[in-house]
Amino acid sequence: MTRDASALHRRPPPDQRGPDGGLPDAAGGDGVARAGRAGADATAAWHALAAADCAARLGVDAARGLPEDEAARRLREHGPNRLAPPKGTPAWLRFLHQFHQPLVYILLAATAVTAFLGEWVDASVILAVVLLNAVVGFLQEAKAEKAIASLSRMLACHAAVLRDGRTLRIDAEGVVPGDVVLLQSGDRVPADLRLIRAKGLQADESALTGESVPATKDSGTLPADTVLADRRNLAFSGTLVTAGRAEGVAYATGDRTQTGHIARLISEAVELSTPLTRKIAHFSGLLLWAILAVVAVTVAIGVMRGDRLVDTFMAAVALAVGAIPEGLPAAVTVVLAIGVARMARRRAIIRKLPAVETLGSTTVICSDKTGTLTENQMTVRRLYAGGRSYAVTGSGYEPEGTIRDDEERADLAARPALAELLRAGVLCNDAEIVRDENGRLAVQGDPTEAALLVAATKAGLDRAALHVEAPRRDVIPFESEHMYRATLHRVAERGVIYKVGAVERLLERCVDALGEDGRLRPLDKAAVRNAVEAMASDGLRVIAFARRHVDANHDGLAHEHVSGSLTFLGLQGMLDPPRAEAVGAIRSCQGAGIAVKMITGDHLATARAIARQIGLRGAAGGGELLALSGRDLEAVDDEALPDVAEKTAVFARVAPEQKLRLVRALQSRGHVVAMTGDGVNDAPALRQADIGIAMGVAGTEVAKGAAAMVLTDDNFATIEAAVEEGRGVFDNLVKFIVWTLPTNAGEAMILLVAIVVGSTLPVLPVQLLWINMTTALLLGLTLVFEPKEPGLMLRPPRDPRRPLLTFPLFMRSGLVALAMLGGAYAVFVWEMRVAGDTLEAARTAVVNLIVAVEVAYLFNCRSLHRSAWSIGLFANRWALAGAGAAITAQLLFTYAPPMNLLFRSAPITPPAWLLIATVACGTFLLVEFEKWLRYRQSGGEAPPE
Repeated sequence: MTRDASALHRRPPPDQRGPDGGLPDAAGGDGVARAGRAGADATAAWHALAAADCAARLGVDAARGLPEDEAARRLREHGPNRLAPPKGTPAWLRFLHQFHQPLVYILLAATAVTAFLGEWVDASVILAVVLLNAVVGFLQEAKAEKAIASLSRMLACHAAVLRDGRTLRIDAEGVVPGDVVLLQSGDRVPADLRLIRAKGLQADESALTGESVPATKDSGTLPADTVLADRRNLAFSGTLVTAGRAEGVAYATGDRTQTGHIARLISEAVELSTPLTRKIAHFSGLLLWAILAVVAVTVAIGVMRGDRLVDTFMAAVALAVGAIPEGLPAAVTVVLAIGVARMARRRAIIRKLPAVETLGSTTVICSDKTGTLTENQMTVRRLYAGGRSYAVTGSGYEPEGTIRDDEERADLAARPALAELLRAGVLCNDAEIVRDENGRLAVQGDPTEAALLVAATKAGLDRAALHVEAPRRDVIPFESEHMYRATLHRVAERGVIYKVGAVERLLERCVDALGEDGRLRPLDKAAVRNAVEAMASDGLRVIAFARRHVDANHDGLAHEHVSGSLTFLGLQGMLDPPRAEAVGAIRSCQGAGIAVKMITGDHLATARAIARQIGLRGAAGGGELLALSGRDLEAVDDEALPDVAEKTAVFARVAPEQKLRLVRALQSRGHVVAMTGDGVNDAPALRQADIGIAMGVAGTEVAKGAAAMVLTDDNFATIEAAVEEGRGVFDNLVKFIVWTLPTNAGEAMILLVAIVVGSTLPVLPVQLLWINMTTALLLGLTLVFEPKEPGLMLRPPRDPRRPLLTFPLFMRSGLVALAMLGGAYAVFVWEMRVAGDTLEAARTAVVNLIVAVEVAYLFNCRSLHRSAWSIGLFANRWALAGAGAAITAQLLFTYAPPMNLLFRSAPITPPAWLLIATVACGTFLLVEFEKWLRYRQSGGEAPPE
């Protein structure tokens, strides 16, 4: 497919061409011959070179483009214009990784030993538990390669290129360094381009730079130190052209583009273990060595005593099975899965299970500004017309709000200058606001122009009616070199030109101003500048408006028609307003000891103003609100950066590498960092952070693929809700561990005492499996449903270095284990010597004693520090139901003949049940007394969970 080159694509005059008819080579020699090195020069400061020098370096005649044969050669040399596919981990290897855990090794060894000894029931149950946990982990594991795959899809488009003087439309993968690419509104940029010519070009680079307003482009030369977001003479691959047209020469394709650079950053970012996985791993490691030590002691004692080797191994297996919390991996998975469901109801979708708990450990939240802390809807907040200032209420694109003057609604009939200012904003405007398929308001065109429409609507002006009254005759589109747009209209019997643009550009061309009463008066430039400064100090983006009356027959509009003799109409100040709910969420997070930092691609003044409005605090919760730009960060070395990162609350105009540096700097101080983002530029930092949080509405697929959590409403308040859920999840997980630890420790101690004294084992391995699996399922998992305790968001964040179990909780576990040990031997001796029952009945009584203590202790663990009486008996109905189910299961275990046969159990007498109940109730009261003592020692304040 071909099309003729327009006037925008004209061939340079002969005196600017090289000897071969092409552009001269800045370095001398044949440009085409040098083009083979273009890819290697992709990191050059292309924005600092003149357009002609760029074309010369790339060996191309900008007027004709590359010859077809040369383009084919470069395609072979540089490869297709796509990102290299990621190196994924094979599925079988990911599955095997699920078994790479210390406790799993012991369980697998126990499976092998019990199978070798012919204990098939024991071996089957243990192996089933291991396989179940492996399958769950395998299915839940996130695939990080999705992020890079999403980047590849961004480059899947078509491109218009100039070759041999003809315009061809080719697949974007065929674009090579040196190709002259033609852009127009609606095109996706296929490669990184140095613009040669541009007319009214605007590009949506928010996914790359974080800038909320479309970037205006031109072909001028820029200083070498210009930051990425301000390189207006470059167009980046994957970004979208929203207006205008341009020509650019491709200087980087595929992996060498800015998008490819970000893909490399994603692949290089280390996906860290979470606080939970680190604590569980540490806890498991300690447990591993303790169990191995006990097993070794057991074997040594058996050998020294001359016991049969089979009996010694079975005793060792019994100890290992009793000491290992088989239900812990399943419990962790279930706790996190339920946390996922709870967060989904609060509009936070979890993609990686450990992210649930990580949120509860978060000490720093690095949040994007646009769309997360703000509405992502430009809104006019202040007006200045006729020498008077007005406030505009309401936010976003919904036309709800008013224009107020001294607390009263402004009447346009009595304020002709205000009416004309708003009318100019509607007529000199190409935007439209429509509702999408989901009923949400969306902008077609420039968000700035959309804000002008909404402001006029709030005053009662109708866009369609105004265009009927004043039909447009011509337009000068916005261009960066002029910094304004203008339109010509026919109004009644005369023509009117409206001009909108930068204040300084318009103010110097105005000769008078429209007074409050609608009459012309001298222009007070000092008053206008004061109004501009007042708006700018509040972070508002200020736009000026002017008009000029012309003859009714005036036809056509040129720059000379708006270069002077203008009447100043006024100013409109706008910003992307903060989300109201984000203010409360930030206050809650900061009250919980979580530092909130804004990291944005927007301008520093705007970011600082928004930070003040939403209540961001400086270091240590007070003091000066420090704000730095990306340029400032470049001057900070790696050694000083952690201190700077901790003290600074606002970072503006930052590049992707700087976001990574900031996250790593905070992590180096031991912080658990949550990072939000929606663009391609955010993906590396999202993956590096302890928890990456992507925006579900405005976010790119790249950001979502790199994140552990996706917000369905793009709202910072949802993060605060998720942090609260995460803290609750961790609380409940600790409660489960505190509950299960005495069970396993008590079982191990019961067996160890029997082995040391050489007595009969009070409980068999298969009976221990019954206890561990049924109680973990029926009792322990009910703690997952425990409601969040009051004051959850008033606690400081947990110290990441703090162990999973504190010393007091560890001692409590030991106290319960000792109670279980004493009670078990009391029941066993009673049954054997006093009641004269069989060995099977005595062992059955011990099993019931262990389960009864666990039932009683379950209600102690519903709160680790508050009294069981104070939290309400029916607050967790699952715990009551679980206790009832466990008691029923034990009755079946004791009296059902099939269970007696399978588990070698036997019926027991009522006196045995009475003794069991006494021990269980005594254990419950003992733990409650220990809580009360600790409460008194802490001065009446419960310590943090």
